[in-house]
Amino acid sequence: MKTFAVIGAGRFGSSLARTLFELGHEVMILDSDEEIIQAISDDVTHAVVVDVMDEFALKELGLSNFDVVVIAIGSDTEASIMATIMAKELGAKKVIAKATTDFQGKVLAKVGADRVIFPERDMGVRVAHNLVSTNILEFIELSPDYGIIEITALSTWVGHSLSSLELPSKYKINVIAIKSRDHINIAPPSNTIIGKDDSLVIVASTTAITKLEKKAGN
Repeated sequence: MKTFAVIGAGRFGSSLARTLFELGHEVMILDSDEEIIQAISDDVTHAVVVDVMDEFALKELGLSNFDVVVIAIGSDTEASIMATIMAKELGAKKVIAKATTDFQGKVLAKVGADRVIFPERDMGVRVAHNLVSTNILEFIELSPDYGIIEITALSTWVGHSLSSLELPSKYKINVIAIKSRDHINIAPPSNTIIGKDDSLVIVASTTAITKLEKKAGN
């Protein structure tokens, strides 16, 4: 079990906190809005009304004791930056900050965020990839250059082994798992035969993924 402190109980922060708690982790969520905190209090370990710009208050809450501190303030850039700075100065082990623009993301990285995430942009990317091809079941952006997709097996792949398809050389993609109806085959061996109802979890460059999407759409 890990411990998380989520600063900001907006839509993203609340959803994140609830999910982490449901997964069995200890979660403290902080926000200045008492009504929001009351609404989420039963769904997390601790829900605290606090001015996120108050360094003394944050220190009293012991941010340094948490495994991860998430700055989930996206709309108020100043508050997001200040909360990130204070979390780092208070000794937080790992700080993840939400950003809504590239500029905000660059600033957050400069002031000490260990990782910057763009929830709205990333969701937009996922939706776009899912819309352009009925074969694409899921898309996760690892970086601007690489991603992971889950794709239903192309008809030309069904009944063939991974080795015979030569996917790394022909498509520049690497299969990291194959999902069937009743199980998931992690790191499948090269002699694995692809079934009709299988889906493949693939890691590849965005260029290779785009080419594969075009192939899947034909």
